[in-house]
Amino acid sequence: MFQLVSMKCNQRGETLEIDLGIKDLEIISNGKVYKNINKTGKVRKIEKRLRRLQRNVSRKYEMNKEGNRFVKTCNIYKLEKAIRHIHRKLRNICRSRIHQTTTEIVKTKPSKIVVGTLNVKGMMKNKHLAKSVAQQKFYKFKRQLQYKCEDYGIELVEADKFYLSSKLCHECGYMKVDLKLSEHIYHCEECGYTADRL
Repeated sequence: MFQLVSMKCNQRGETLEIDLGIKDLEIISNGKVYKNINKTGKVRKIEKRLRRLQRNVSRKYEMNKEGNRFVKTCNIYKLEKAIRHIHRKLRNICRSRIHQTTTEIVKTKPSKIVVGTLNVKGMMKNKHLAKSVAQQKFYKFKRQLQYKCEDYGIELVEADKFYLSSKLCHECGYMKVDLKLSEHIYHCEECGYTADRL
């Protein structure tokens, strides 16, 4: 029988704010930015190969159509196996990235972490954002962060949906009330701090 022991680490007393995004996976209030793994050359190359294989499978099905029935050939089985392998590879890359970033965040030993809440359902309705939002795996990220915070004795707080974290300056706390959605760069009028909002 094993007993789970919480590792209460020596915390630094600071609070970290995490803004989840699409261009970058997370932007931390300490200035650290974790890039979106789905926009790297490696992942794009794998996705390109996946699209090519999916087109090949579609063509093979059309070629082997007998009336209203599709006949699965050995080549189709091979292609579908290769497609499953690529999907598994992409899942593993994403899972590994989430584990690495969440571990790195909790190892900074803050006393509290505040994570922004996103309206994922609403974002998924936007055809231009849906794929990018799905690839980011926000729920998995939050779940990993939650159990790691429990292990390290760090308080994890989910900010209210209407908390205007993107309008707040991470340096001085100034709120830019008239910030528009079209403004991709945040520039603080008080201290001059600049950050990418996407």
